[in-house]
Amino acid sequence: MRQTQALRVMLDGESVFLTGAPGAGKTYVLNEFIHRATKLGKTVAVTASTGIAATHIGGTTIHSWSGLGIRDRLNEYDRQWLKANDKLRKRYNAADVLVIDEISMLHGARLDMVNEACKILRDSDRPFGGLQVILVGDLFQLPPVTRGSELLDFAHTSAAWHELAPKICYITEQHRQAGDALLDVLEAMRRGQLEDVHAEALQERLGQKPDESAPVTRLYAHNIDVESINQKHLAAISSDTKLYTMQTKGTAAKVEQLTKSVLAPEKLELKIGAEVMFVANNFAAGFVNGSRGQVVQFSDGMPLVKLLATSRIIKVELHNWSLVEDDRKKAEVSQLPLRLAWAITIHKSQGMSLDAAEIDLSKSFTPGMGYVALSRVRSLQGVYLTGINHVALQLNPTIYDFDRQLQKASNTLAEQTLDVAEEIAPLSESEPETEPIEYDKELFEKLKTWRLSRAANDGVPAYVVAHNTTLEALAARRPTTAQRLMGIKGFGPGKHTKYGDDVLKIILDHLPEEARVAQADEQPQAETQAAIPREEKTAALKAEYPRSGKRWTPEEDAQLLKAFKAHESLNKVCETLERSPGSLWVKLAQLLEKES
Repeated sequence: MRQTQALRVMLDGESVFLTGAPGAGKTYVLNEFIHRATKLGKTVAVTASTGIAATHIGGTTIHSWSGLGIRDRLNEYDRQWLKANDKLRKRYNAADVLVIDEISMLHGARLDMVNEACKILRDSDRPFGGLQVILVGDLFQLPPVTRGSELLDFAHTSAAWHELAPKICYITEQHRQAGDALLDVLEAMRRGQLEDVHAEALQERLGQKPDESAPVTRLYAHNIDVESINQKHLAAISSDTKLYTMQTKGTAAKVEQLTKSVLAPEKLELKIGAEVMFVANNFAAGFVNGSRGQVVQFSDGMPLVKLLATSRIIKVELHNWSLVEDDRKKAEVSQLPLRLAWAITIHKSQGMSLDAAEIDLSKSFTPGMGYVALSRVRSLQGVYLTGINHVALQLNPTIYDFDRQLQKASNTLAEQTLDVAEEIAPLSESEPETEPIEYDKELFEKLKTWRLSRAANDGVPAYVVAHNTTLEALAARRPTTAQRLMGIKGFGPGKHTKYGDDVLKIILDHLPEEARVAQADEQPQAETQAAIPREEKTAALKAEYPRSGKRWTPEEDAQLLKAFKAHESLNKVCETLERSPGSLWVKLAQLLEKES
């Protein structure tokens, strides 16, 4: 399938699994979709299975966005907690599209949990509560992390995946290794048909040494090897060291969550001659995530980096990363968008494109590791192998048959999908990043008239009832149910209780009959739970968990930690401590933070 066909399917509102070999352009298509969907007035929740993957696409982890944190399953206590959580209800209902990148590393149980949470919070039995879901990734890449001998729990084997039944968009274009022998090797690995000619091609690169004058990224399986190599090379430079320490804002827990997902180190030591890699995108400044360079000078305390690819010299300034939840900035860190780049781990290389790499596969420990490392490089001549073991070229055997099914489904879909290359052309550089959302101007004027009248009756300024931006959003999305109304930015539970009936009546009276029926069919009316006032929900929870509002004792702290480390069920711990699930999770996070 071509990129433009995949984009067409996604823009048509279909839930999709967007896949393809490394270099096929999955991230490009995803970014195009996010941009265009946003311009159409849709709210896109952009998430990924890991923090590192999330930084590549400017999103957050699915664990954070979903609000499910470290849970590995949902029990009845969790379900009641979700139903009473107005904050999460607002977040889930504000979204039209949920994106999950690097799906290969997401456990199937996690996808099932997100599916159930969506149904609960969006008051709908449809898959993911009726959200359009875009799953992105390559199943041949690194699998979900397992403990001990635990079987792999792939996302595509989950009940949620089968219930969603996403359209398969398997991109077959190739932009990274096009026309190169390395592409033949990677495609043979994907087919499970490595032959002597492929082994010989890699064998020729074993022991090859890169040109000393050209900086080359070194990829290792283990972080300890990476740190050792980088510090060894830095220490060999005789010039003075400059230290840059990450600046942070926010609560300790949120800052820790953010710093773990940012590739820039908390403490960065640089010298003239240090080989570095950019770990953020700044197209205006001339660098992207993965750009390689060398520190050539310092100016006003900041490093000047000469790019390897273009010889352009860039003065590197501080870069800010933020953790945003519910449109509020929870944490922010500031650091130079650089890290030492004589060596990096194979895991951290996911999503990068490299001109050359020295790769040590002698300590590969999981299927897909060699595939990920090799696929980072643009050509076979850029691959310098220092070692390889029997695991390095293995891929998970269960994926082969499934991959063939995916290709077949995608080919069938491609035959039914028009080529819209002209309609969906690449974005021009001069195109503005944002444009005003189109809205129903007649409905907007009706809402303004109602707001003026309501404000006069209540004796309050008009903006207290609703800001213009809220009215514009109402006129653009025209919600006809309580659930949809609570998804509008600026229209939370409080305003829903006070003004919801008025607003819904205005919209329903304005819409033609067929539009009302279509919206009702698309999104069922919210169940009674959605309309329960917050005070009643809180009272119900307090009645069920009478001690939830009481101060924790040191004995209870110790009991909770012990239960957590013994892997006791949440149900049992709630009953023993007489606390709500939400109270337990908050307290546990505090205790684990103190221990770390």
